[in-house]
Amino acid sequence: MIKKDIKKRILICSGTSGVSAGCEKVRKRFEDELKKRGISGDWEIVSVGDRGLFRDVLVDIIDDSGRVNYEYVAPEDVENIADSHLAGGKVYRERLAGDDYKKFFEKQTRIVLSNCGEIDPDKIEEYIASQGYAALKKALGTPAEEIIEQVKESGLKGRGGAGFPAGLKWEFTRNAPGDEKYVVCNADEGDPGAFMDRSILEGDPHSVIEGMTIAGYAVGAGEGFIYCRAEYPLAIKKLSRAITLAEKEGFLGDNILGSGFSFRLQVKEGAGAFVCGEETALIASIEGRRGMPVPRPPFPAVEGLWGKPTLINNVETIANVRHIILKGAEWFSSMGSEKSKGTKVFALAGKVKNTGLVEVPMGTTLRELIFGPGGGMADRKSEFKGVQIGGPSGGCLPSELLDTPIDYESLNATGAIMGSGGMIVMDAGSCMVDIAKFFLDFTVAESCGKCVPCRVGLKRMQEVISLITSGEGREEHIAFLKDMAPTIKNTALCGLGNTAPSPVLTTLRYFADEYNAHIRERKCPSLVCTELLKFEINEELCKKCGKCLPVCPSDAIRWKKKEFARIDKDKCIKCRACINECPFRAIE
Repeated sequence: MIKKDIKKRILICSGTSGVSAGCEKVRKRFEDELKKRGISGDWEIVSVGDRGLFRDVLVDIIDDSGRVNYEYVAPEDVENIADSHLAGGKVYRERLAGDDYKKFFEKQTRIVLSNCGEIDPDKIEEYIASQGYAALKKALGTPAEEIIEQVKESGLKGRGGAGFPAGLKWEFTRNAPGDEKYVVCNADEGDPGAFMDRSILEGDPHSVIEGMTIAGYAVGAGEGFIYCRAEYPLAIKKLSRAITLAEKEGFLGDNILGSGFSFRLQVKEGAGAFVCGEETALIASIEGRRGMPVPRPPFPAVEGLWGKPTLINNVETIANVRHIILKGAEWFSSMGSEKSKGTKVFALAGKVKNTGLVEVPMGTTLRELIFGPGGGMADRKSEFKGVQIGGPSGGCLPSELLDTPIDYESLNATGAIMGSGGMIVMDAGSCMVDIAKFFLDFTVAESCGKCVPCRVGLKRMQEVISLITSGEGREEHIAFLKDMAPTIKNTALCGLGNTAPSPVLTTLRYFADEYNAHIRERKCPSLVCTELLKFEINEELCKKCGKCLPVCPSDAIRWKKKEFARIDKDKCIKCRACINECPFRAIE
């Protein structure tokens, strides 16, 4: 349990985001400052996971007077915080988190993320103090069939993208013939801009261990695997330590808590192939084969790992399980929309003020999320243009769809998908044709190449859209993309190919004017596609401010005070630094 004699705590967010910002140096400085003042015994320094809002290093000071949040804390700030707050009892205002911090969290419903940024993931006693493993104890005293029924009644759907009812998958696995079965956690989070699974694994690994053990008991499995991408070294470290601690405390291993049920768990590191997020490719990778999908059926619930029935759920799905068992199916289903229950975690990124992890009830609209916890556009002068939701296989939605509820059915109707929860906000500086090209580039590179629609079809689409962004587009290219995209969607072997054309289809549907500008006018309205830019100053827009001068790396800008800037095209390397810097969009 957490030490009751220590009321004063210093929480330091130390997930990947915190590490990259220097949390270890901040922690060491706090230790030194406390020791220097002779008050080390009065305070407990706790390294917690990422809380979600990436303004690291985030530090919380908790004492009898309450809790104070500090953001962007650097080692040189610690002495001032120690003098003012720890020793003097007065808030150090220079690094005090403001209204945006409070706004980010106040409209969230944090269930899966409830422990992230609050407990030390390396101390099992802190997890236990937050009702950790209480759900496992409860489940082991309940018939397995009742556990599955609770998951079904809760309405929990797979959070990995497809949205298949989790309880049905559990039921299929339990009813599949065979005495040897497996549970697999899919932590192969490969979407650009997605970091939900990583933060859960780093900040609350025991919730995944507990959920997998409950799942193992429910479906009759004795062994489980967490398939985590090797690019997540901190997550793997935290998971491995948590597994060791859980075994030591009797929550994993033989005869768990004297119940007669035994379950073992190990981490399998993936090599980073995006396609291994697909269930059958993931299975092949665990077995030591090349990660390539195979046709279904049979589905993994019937014939999976080493030919045995296998339950596969992603990290967020499994992290919900302990809450459902503890609080009941009715509690979980009371949140969300009619057909999509519970909450969903989104990785909010792009041109939005507050980037980070947001957990909201299903049915929350895009507008409520982006302009609520997200705080609206990063640049107040910029207007919202679109949002890419669902990762590289998702869709780009325009401003007129901002009031779309975030649930599986509503998003599917727009041509986008929920995906694992990546959400990238874009403003006028984003070219939607270029965005579609970016995601096509990604899926072409990540295709395993096994089936012709994906291997050849996506490559042809990539070539055509590259012609459009380079100024060589033709009218017939639009017809080609509209014809090829559904062909690939309907004939590709796995989910990668089935959904990869979605960014192209949605941008063609909602941003057709940008394609027309690229092809008919040979212009990129967003000033992104370099081959379509002249790199000339529009004197009608230029304000003679000279902001473009210092950012040019090739000394191609000529400017004098109260005069228009000029660009020397012989020196210009088309790096777009001047375009990015100009607040008036005066460079064409």
